Parts: sequence; structure tokens; C-alpha cells
Amino acid sequence: VQLQASGGGLVQAGDSLRISCSFSGSTVNEYAMGWFRQGPGKEREFVAGISRGGSITEYSDSVKGRFTASRENAKNTLYLEMNSLKPEDTAVYYCAALLGSLPSQVAAIYHHWGQGTLVTVSS
Repeated sequence: VQLQASGGGLVQAGDSLRISCSFSGSTVNEYAMGWFRQGPGKEREFVAGISRGGSITEYSDSVKGRFTASRENAKNTLYLEMNSLKPEDTAVYYCAALLGSLPSQVAAIYHHWGQGTLVTVSS
């Protein structure tokens, strides 16, 4: 399985940005997916997760109500729509795949990881 995150960039506080993750090498609808991030000097943290069919999502408290995870299995693509961005959202964002129905907030549970895309939010 290969995951490729893209779409990061430099934005201002309050802006919106959508990042994507392409999936290849297996059957995407067998995998729940997650988004994690790692900010400067911080540990990697869970951001959002989505079930393999896309009907169940979960979010960290810090992004709930601002971020939305979605997926298009027909296009082998995962998305993270980020609104009302804050400087503290600055991080490298990683997508991850978990063989199973439901996502997890535990990074160690995931089987495959993408390389990350940098999102920088200026104040």
C-alpha cells in the first residue's frame, strides 16, 4: 500500500485549505483511514478518522467543528477539509491506513503511512 498526501501550503489564519491523500496498491474500501499531524517540537497527534465506507468520522477536540474528513473510494482518495485555520494548526499532516472498518486515534494501530504534507498557518 502506498499513500501520498498533497495539497499543503502557506495560508493565513482564518483561511480554508483542503488536503488530499491518494491510495494505491490495495483495495481502499478495506481500510479505515486517519489523519495525523506533527507540529514543530510536538509529538504526532490524531486529527481525524473515517470508516472504510465513509459513514463514520471522528475528530480530535482541537479540530472538531472546523475540519471535515471525507473519502471517495471510487477515486482512491481521502480528503481533509480544514476551515478557520489557526496558527496552532501548523504541522506536517500525515494520512494513514488501517485494515479494518473503523479508524483509531492510536497511531501505532495503523498499518500504512504517507509521507506527509506541510501546512503552515500564519497569524
